[in-house]
Amino acid sequence: MAENIYLEVVTPEKEVISEKAQIVMAPGSLGEFGILSGHTPFLTTLKTGMIKYTDEKGLERFVFVSGGFAEALPDKVTVLAESAERRKNIDLDRAQKALERAEKRLDDNKKKDVDFVRAQAALERAIRRIDIAKTR
Repeated sequence: MAENIYLEVVTPEKEVISEKAQIVMAPGSLGEFGILSGHTPFLTTLKTGMIKYTDEKGLERFVFVSGGFAEALPDKVTVLAESAERRKNIDLDRAQKALERAEKRLDDNKKKDVDFVRAQAALERAIRRIDIAKTR
């Protein structure tokens, strides 16, 4: 059996993940990437999306991540994210309300001065949280 890799996901506020994993998949800004033990070192930026990993017991786990960086080393993956939360901690009702607010802001953009980029980012974060919360 292949060796596990250590996964650490942290935000400015808290440590979200700190455990061993068999494989880690993450949303790099240039595309999704996967990391196994022994991977060549690299550093990349992240986009809003889902980190999917298989824990050392073989269970698939999901984490919402928005922005930040990932560093891969042969024995460790470190994710420094602007925000991150485990699937089990996502408040689906709150995410749905955020989606509705973002959609309303984008609709209002036609009527008045709304920060389109910020509203679009809020919409994407809400959509990703909802997708991850519904992942089985």
